[in-house]
Parts: sequence; structure tokens; C-alpha cells
Amino acid sequence: MDGFKTILIFQNHRELLLGAGITLQITCVSYVIALAIGTVVGIARSRPRRLNFLLTPYVEIFRGTPLLIQLFFIYYALPSVGITISSYTAAYLGIGLCNGAYISEIIRGSLYAVDKGQEEAAISLGLNRFQSLKHVILPQAIQVAIPALVNSFSAQLKETSLVSVLAINELTRAGQMVYARTFRPFEIYLAVGAMYFIMTYSVSILSRYLEKFFHASGKVSQA
Repeated sequence: MDGFKTILIFQNHRELLLGAGITLQITCVSYVIALAIGTVVGIARSRPRRLNFLLTPYVEIFRGTPLLIQLFFIYYALPSVGITISSYTAAYLGIGLCNGAYISEIIRGSLYAVDKGQEEAAISLGLNRFQSLKHVILPQAIQVAIPALVNSFSAQLKETSLVSVLAINELTRAGQMVYARTFRPFEIYLAVGAMYFIMTYSVSILSRYLEKFFHASGKVSQA
């Protein structure tokens, strides 16, 4: 069968592994940006403040438009008004801003899940609102948010395939380039899909570990 089809994968494994490494790099950097934005926006929107009239449009716009259009706008449209950034920066910002909007809702919902009596008890013990949020409310909210945050990381990892339109040689584009040379789509895209699955499945295993860890630590703290 043409010398066995898997030989094709081994011949191009370095290019695919390099693409997978770039995929993980973009995922991790953009997720740090998304987590920072989402945490700040989620906390701010969990309390009625004047900033909501600015933050709510951000969340709704980035949740209500496709990520692909956002990437096109950042990389291709902004230079028309004098703002030119590299493809990697566009990828980090585009994915980070988009997923930051989703993470903000996760954080906001997790904060609402913490009983209001916790903050009242912390204030009665002499903590101000910032201290009660930092030491009492937020740690409990993070435990609630962990499964959703890990799932959002997995989703973001798969969404990085869209940055191939920015000419970044991540895993999907690497597979496309190998296919363009070999004209063997079945083996190439099967390998690319398997690599995405391995990465996302590893994240799901980590998610289960973190859930068990925080569940156990919660029991210890209650004891």
C-alpha cells in the first residue's frame, strides 16, 4: 500500500510537531490574557458599578461575533487606520479578547454561586470588601469555576486552528502545507486530528485531577 501510509506521517512528523508546539504556545499565551481579562471583567460585572456600561458591550460584542471575523479585523482591518501588529500578536489579542469575554461570565457566575453570607461574615471579622473578595470569596469561586475554565482552555486550544488564516504555521496550517506537497489528505488530516485529540484529552485528564484536588482541599479546610 505504497510502502504503508504511516511512513508519510513519520516523514513529516517534525513539521507537524513544530506546528503542535506553536499551537500550544498560542493557546497558553492567549489563555493567560483571556484569564486576566476575564477575571477583572467578571469581578467588576458581578457588582453594580458604573463600569458596567463599558464592560457589558465588550462582553456582548466579543461573544456575539465570530472569532474568525475578530482575527480578520485585528490583523487586516486595523492597518487601514494606522495600527499594524504582527500575526502572532493579532492571534494572542484576538483569541485572548474573545475568550476573555466568555471567561468573565464564568467568573461572574462562580462569584454569584458563593453564598452572600461568606462576605458578610468576612466583613464582620474586620476585613474590608477587597480583602474579603481576595481571601474569602474569590478562592471559593475559583473552585466552582475550575471545570468550566479547563473546558474553556480545551475549546481555545481547538480554536487556534483559525489563526492559520494569519499565515501562522500552527498545527492546522502545518497539515495543510504537508498536504499541498503530498496530496494525501486522509493520512495527514487523520494525524492532525489525532494530535488535537491527544492535546485536548490530556487537558481533560488534568481537569479531573484538579477537580479531585480542589474537592479534597475543600474537605480538609472544612474539617
